[in-house]
Amino acid sequence: MRQFVFDDYIFDPSTGEAVFRYHFDGGLEFAERVRFTVGSDYDPAVLDRALFLTFILMGVSYYKTFPAPGVQFSAHTIDDWQAGFLNGVYQEGLSQFAFENNLTRDDLAHFTANGKAGPALPYDGSGSISLQSGGKDSLLVAMLLRDKQADFSSLYVSSGQRHPAVLDTIGRPLQIVERHIDTEKLRRAAEDGGKNGHVPITFIILSIALVQAVLDGKNNVLAAIGHEGEEPHASIGDLAVTHQWSKTWGAEQLFAEYVQRYISPDIHVGSPLRQYSELKIAELFVERAWDRFGHRFSSCNVANYRQGADNTELAWCGECPKCANSYVLFAPFLPSVELQSIFGGKDLFASPSLVDVFKGLLGIDGVMKPFECVGEVDELRSAYHMAQARGYTPLPFEVPVSHFDREYEYPAQMIQL
Repeated sequence: MRQFVFDDYIFDPSTGEAVFRYHFDGGLEFAERVRFTVGSDYDPAVLDRALFLTFILMGVSYYKTFPAPGVQFSAHTIDDWQAGFLNGVYQEGLSQFAFENNLTRDDLAHFTANGKAGPALPYDGSGSISLQSGGKDSLLVAMLLRDKQADFSSLYVSSGQRHPAVLDTIGRPLQIVERHIDTEKLRRAAEDGGKNGHVPITFIILSIALVQAVLDGKNNVLAAIGHEGEEPHASIGDLAVTHQWSKTWGAEQLFAEYVQRYISPDIHVGSPLRQYSELKIAELFVERAWDRFGHRFSSCNVANYRQGADNTELAWCGECPKCANSYVLFAPFLPSVELQSIFGGKDLFASPSLVDVFKGLLGIDGVMKPFECVGEVDELRSAYHMAQARGYTPLPFEVPVSHFDREYEYPAQMIQL
């Protein structure tokens, strides 16, 4: 059975490039490269701690090709708490991957301590980095920060300098971190029978943003995540299967605790939207950001993030679960003509091809909820009935009434904007 090995990482301050290396014993070697912007004055010791976190999280993209319980480090040590942290990432974080590849928790990585870790370091930084994607959540965070006249820059992680043009209209500096996955070695792994599937990408992106924050001398990394990812799609024994474990409240707490324990107690990572449901975020976006971004944002992965797609001007395909989810969430707060205009005039509730998608979103006839970042069944049912009260086209099946409270505020960190 192949064992996955975490080799090393290096950072070149003259170019801003970090290289992260891994291999399978007796097998493929992988090297991922990330290009950062280097500030004039950064803390190298804290930077190294942040790079190590990126190193251990980024490995999941390569580990998954030939998953096995055995993992090891060539030159680094982890303690018991870090081992537990990584077991969460490589087990709960790969639950969808396991489900789709007929694996169990026992088949996934089991980390154990191999030494001690140094204590967190003091850090003198100020200001925020706001992760951006061009979706409703991240653009709403940017508007909230602007309203408070907060000191922040926007950050977009991409394979090159191309980015959604809407990000240039936020009114704050935009930084682009270039992430170059080792696609050639992943292709070779696939040819050798390697597996593919979903990884806890939010943790990887957060760790990249954390490195850039340290290079900039900033102390806040702001994600844009509401109350989501909590509703499992299925289970494998005691392993709950979720599309995006790394977006859950428990995962955010875990990530924040890692930063406090091993990097610096003076750095804060989290989401200022965490207390809100997806339905409430849609309402806030319409109130605070629709006039500015309503016809330029998108949450559709199909139209914008397929390999080779040009996402300079964001679009909607009108056929996928993300489009259907957004249609339900925004319908209570927008006239139908206005909402349909971003889908090319299409009434998604009247689309025959989306009937089963809506059944999955609304928990009808046992149809499985799509493996996407979508709202919870109860809140989507509530949104649907609110839309019906506005005169939207009814779906061709009955939807149970919901008493979901969109004003309810969920547990969250106290993130200062």
